[in-house]
Amino acid sequence: MVALAALAILIAGAVRESRRGDADRLEIKHVNQRLEHAADLLNAELLNNPEYKRYEKQRKAEEKARQKPRAEPGARLFVLDFDGDIEASSVESLREEISALLQVVRPGDEVLLRLESAGGVVHGYGLAASQLRRLRDRSLRLTIAIDKVAASGGYLMASVADHIVAAPFAIIGSIGVVGQLPNFSRLLRDNKIDYELHTAGEYKRTLTMFGENTDAARAKFREELEQVHTLFKRFVAENRPKLVLEPVTTGEYWYGTQALSLGLVDELKTSDDLLLESAAKMDVYELRHRPKRDLRKWLLGGLANLGVGGAGLRQKLMQLP
Repeated sequence: MVALAALAILIAGAVRESRRGDADRLEIKHVNQRLEHAADLLNAELLNNPEYKRYEKQRKAEEKARQKPRAEPGARLFVLDFDGDIEASSVESLREEISALLQVVRPGDEVLLRLESAGGVVHGYGLAASQLRRLRDRSLRLTIAIDKVAASGGYLMASVADHIVAAPFAIIGSIGVVGQLPNFSRLLRDNKIDYELHTAGEYKRTLTMFGENTDAARAKFREELEQVHTLFKRFVAENRPKLVLEPVTTGEYWYGTQALSLGLVDELKTSDDLLLESAAKMDVYELRHRPKRDLRKWLLGGLANLGVGGAGLRQKLMQLP
């Protein structure tokens, strides 16, 4: 009863959300204004009247200077966020944001991606990395900032950047692949339950959750894991040619200070400091794609998570965690 009630509440919430707006939204926020407003509030509280008047006069002069017509338009920094889960579901918003950006960018513009991800399925993070390559292909300078974690599939994405910055204790690396699944064949056999699996194609299914796995199937699955690992290493090498691969492709992870010495990142810094530095010299805009919640997809996605077959199962077993 409790489970049914919780499901009803979730469905009702999804229905309400699906009725808000008729289309996806792209939100744009001017970061400079937000930072200046925060500084104004603090100075109004901390400075005495003469000091605050001098501050206001200086700020207005700087604002007036910025508003003067320039011979050439100034460079802009566009800030995106990627908060990765196992499925890399944020790639849907990332691709919309990048497609919008590529229609308006001009020479000198840059992109900052604040990346947080511990990795996940190969195809999801492969697509996310390919989206970032679209920026590089248009000669847009891409900086990726890692405040907490960019491991495995997360680092696959990070390696695309022209410049990677990380907080000192951010978790970096884990360039490896893992595959795991439970096997219930003995439980079924003990309870006299038969399980049949029919395939066409020698390697249509290697390991299975319910049938008895063979050494040959295990060997084939390990071979597939090695193939994915090789692709992973090759991709990182192409994007960071100065990186010495052998010490960092063991599947281990490192903290930011260690990752800097290994060449996995280029600088120790938080995304907050990057924004402050950038706002002092250019206009900074945050872009957020807000998809409309689709009730039908939400329900079908929940049902799909109950079981996957064929290539879907193989992709879920192979992850870049």
